[in-house]
Amino acid sequence: MPRATNAPASRRRRKKVLKLAKGFRGGRSKLYRTAAESVKRSLAYSYRDRKVKKREFRKLWIVRINNAARLENISYRRFIAGLKKAGVELDRKILAEIALEDTQTFKKLVEVAKGEG
Repeated sequence: MPRATNAPASRRRRKKVLKLAKGFRGGRSKLYRTAAESVKRSLAYSYRDRKVKKREFRKLWIVRINNAARLENISYRRFIAGLKKAGVELDRKILAEIALEDTQTFKKLVEVAKGEG
């Protein structure tokens, strides 16, 4: 009886890994073993960094809001607290966008925050 090697499934499995490693440099895209290591690590990093991305953007928005608020002589903490008391339900992403694009509107928001503070 001939030896069974499970060739079609093995080939499919290897091709799948090498396809994911497309664009990697050197042997990482050509050699199965190194490609498998690299793909495994890259998938782990991409999973982790999808979470980190959210943190990084929130930090960026806070920095932008803080800078714009300090130009209006109010701290970030007092600005956010004032908006909450006034019942303004804008998230940090939108506030950062307003701070960058529309300074007049941001000044009005600062006045609202100061009025309630």
